[in-house]
Amino acid sequence: MLTPRQCAGVLRALGDETRLRILESLLVREKCVGELVAEVGKQQPHVSHHLRILREAGLIEGIREGQRVCYRVSPSIQRQLKDARQQAIDLGCCRISFPDEVLVPRFRSKAPHATRKAS
Repeated sequence: MLTPRQCAGVLRALGDETRLRILESLLVREKCVGELVAEVGKQQPHVSHHLRILREAGLIEGIREGQRVCYRVSPSIQRQLKDARQQAIDLGCCRISFPDEVLVPRFRSKAPHATRKAS
């Protein structure tokens, strides 16, 4: 469980639209900085700044692959979402919910016979 100070730090990290978009993207799958730059539509230094804030808050981690750095949601959050098949991250002090379309693809991609409904 997070202390009130730690919880406030995580909530501050999520209090920016760009960081929230990055986290939602990483909830679907691991991505390298270049992919996130293209997806978010911001310049690389700007995206790297937001990634640092999310990393310092303990929400994501970076993995160096040669000259590239790829990011993923931290293992503790991954376990939480996988074990309970939750649509929310439980920080202990509060829960942060995500829309179905953000997390559902993560579980569908692991099911070999899953099909997507036509809209």
